[in-house]
Amino acid sequence: AATKLASAEKLMYFCTDQLGLEQDFEQKQMPDGKLPVDGFLLCVDVSRGMNRNFDEQLKFVSNLYNQLAKTKKPVVVVLTKCDEGVERYIRDAHAFALGKKNLQVVETSARSNVNVELAFGTLVQLVDRSRGKAKIVPYFEALKQQSQQIAAAKDKYEWLVSRIVKSHHEAWPSVSRKMQPAPEFQDYVYLEGTLKAKKLFLQHVQRLKQEHIERRRKAYLALLPQALDALVPDLDEIDRLSRAKAEKLLEAKPDFLKWFVVLEETPWDATGHVDDVDNERIPFDLLETPAAERLYEAHLEKLRDERKRAEMRRAFRENLESSPFVTPGKPWEEARSFIMNEDFYQWLEEPVYMDIYGKHQKQLIDRAKEDFQELLLEYSELFYELELDAKPSKEKMGVIQEVLGEEQRFKALQKLQAERDALVLKHIHFVYHPTKETCPSCSACVDARVEQLLGSRFARPAER
Repeated sequence: AATKLASAEKLMYFCTDQLGLEQDFEQKQMPDGKLPVDGFLLCVDVSRGMNRNFDEQLKFVSNLYNQLAKTKKPVVVVLTKCDEGVERYIRDAHAFALGKKNLQVVETSARSNVNVELAFGTLVQLVDRSRGKAKIVPYFEALKQQSQQIAAAKDKYEWLVSRIVKSHHEAWPSVSRKMQPAPEFQDYVYLEGTLKAKKLFLQHVQRLKQEHIERRRKAYLALLPQALDALVPDLDEIDRLSRAKAEKLLEAKPDFLKWFVVLEETPWDATGHVDDVDNERIPFDLLETPAAERLYEAHLEKLRDERKRAEMRRAFRENLESSPFVTPGKPWEEARSFIMNEDFYQWLEEPVYMDIYGKHQKQLIDRAKEDFQELLLEYSELFYELELDAKPSKEKMGVIQEVLGEEQRFKALQKLQAERDALVLKHIHFVYHPTKETCPSCSACVDARVEQLLGSRFARPAER
């Protein structure tokens, strides 16, 4: 209750961060000599203390207030630790203040920094009446306002950190110096302190590191199927192997080190390999992870599916070759209905069926044309009585078709009548103009082959 204090050479105390580290902070001393006291903050702890009787405490506070009242100095009752306050204690403290004349009460929490400035501001207003009257805000309303203010400051500070810190290698001392002039940094540190600001920075750095690791992991996993395709493309080699034996097999492959790297320390994401961005090889211990195991199983399934599809393609070709319904020139749409119920039909894509069928049709048509050409040669007498210009009349073509119509080799091309007629006309042209250019055998014509043989054997020596 003294109104004058001696404070010679006393160091001013600001916060707990300074304890034991006084030399690292700004040094300020209290004014020398006598320090006049203009008002009092009468603090009442309203938390549930160990081995403490609140009623006894309130008696002590009442006696202390009586002493302070004698000084004629303004007094403000400050309820502390309201974040852990007991409702009855708070109610009794207010009741005590109501019994005194013009005694104002401010509910505070130093830990949450709620209404601390308000307590001092209220006392200053009582000391200096020229200042506006302080508005007393209840604790929970002030806490809500404080939380909103902190949340807004935190958002701005986190935005600042994300804008400045782009690498997980950044260190707090250099970054904090860089952020020092920014109001976002200053406001958050003022509200929450340096330790919390550093904690958010470290969380951001850790997040950047995890994102970096995840990018590397995705890149490795994207490369793994290519590595498996290159090193173990044969199903028979790995189909029955355990995972451990499969890994031994991979290590024994000549190109193993082209795709993988074996690290001395594991796991890979806790080593320096994480930051070796120029080395794109897959850490071998990554194969032990569930994601890599799933990709290995997918590789096995792919090889099994490929083998099954190869078997189905082979079965489809065999089915086409043995089917009496597939004839030269028959469209796929007509032939498909004969094979839809077969087992292999569900395994392959429609374009694959069409490709195989198209190739099979080409073979059928080429074979049918060769057989038809032989048939025309066998019936050479049909073409002897034509005019010299080798242009048969409709009647003569009708006769030819009537004579050949019963032959199976003629019927085989019934879906390709235009091509069959073209072969007849080409044969007639050959009969009346037998040259190597009109020969049905084309490049296999004996005349052409003889010329090639003679030309290669009796080539003239180069002139000197």
